[in-house]
Amino acid sequence: MKSFQAIVIREKEGRSAGRVEKIQETDLPNESILVEVSHSTINYKDALAVTGRGKICRRFPMVGGIDLAGVVLQSEDTSWPVGTRVLINGYGLGEDHWGGLTQFQRVRADWLVRIPERFSEAEAMAIGTAGYTAMLCVQALQDLGVTPNSGPIIVSGATGGVGSVATMLLAKLGYEVTGVSGKGDAEAYLRSLGATNVISRLELDRRPRPLESEQWAGGIDSVGTTTLASMLAQMRYDGVVAACGLAGGSDLPAFVMPFILRGVTLKGIDSVMAPRERRERAWLNLAQLLDPEQLMAVCQTVAMTDVPSLCEDMLLGRIKGRVIVDVKA
Repeated sequence: MKSFQAIVIREKEGRSAGRVEKIQETDLPNESILVEVSHSTINYKDALAVTGRGKICRRFPMVGGIDLAGVVLQSEDTSWPVGTRVLINGYGLGEDHWGGLTQFQRVRADWLVRIPERFSEAEAMAIGTAGYTAMLCVQALQDLGVTPNSGPIIVSGATGGVGSVATMLLAKLGYEVTGVSGKGDAEAYLRSLGATNVISRLELDRRPRPLESEQWAGGIDSVGTTTLASMLAQMRYDGVVAACGLAGGSDLPAFVMPFILRGVTLKGIDSVMAPRERRERAWLNLAQLLDPEQLMAVCQTVAMTDVPSLCEDMLLGRIKGRVIVDVKA
């Protein structure tokens, strides 16, 4: 195998940054499965890692990318024969372990999930960790008794990766969805995904009162801080908020009243180390609910060389929907 391209993140004098480099197969980790990667993605965590704005990488050098999709090229595990189409979300890729922004990668067998037949590798990455996390959030609402008849659902960060897919999924399932965004052109985009209403993030990005008027039966939050606190204060009795991100901050300036006076549930969603059964359920549901054509309509596909600049754009809030990386381009 000749040398191939990867986004390699290196640290120098206490600062880190990622760029396209040539690496060899012998540079790859000593794991049991060699995957020929076709596509990866850019998530918020990837943007923090590649730009060096967040302490994401736990060792250096690191190949970035928390997602990958491709085909098994070599295998020491009979459960994953050569030619199997596979994906990985999380498991420390791009943080503790070399990730998916590369043309080849060696990975552990127990990280793999089969790509559903309905999806191409590109479509699987259009979903990626963001869409898979969105499905975990929707499943959490369902498992805790929130149905379309319970009332409207609020989705923060709705034009981002998680929010976009969550809006699509909830609308498909018959929920009334209100999307929250700070982007001036968000309304037409979110309504095209199935949102019934769109509100400005300024309505939530403030310190809330201990209890506010009951508006929402459920919520999906990828922002954290005052946005999540405001959502909790506005939940209806027995409302549920699935929290999966901290794009706005990691603090939570909230009050206990929603929990003890309205029975509100705050359900944390971890996509990185979620057990296989939960992952497989999520991908089965995604294959049943998502229309690949609708999904690809809210994506842009870029080359590896575009990744560093797009990571900057993502942190500046300039990206809507999903970014697929064609690692061969």
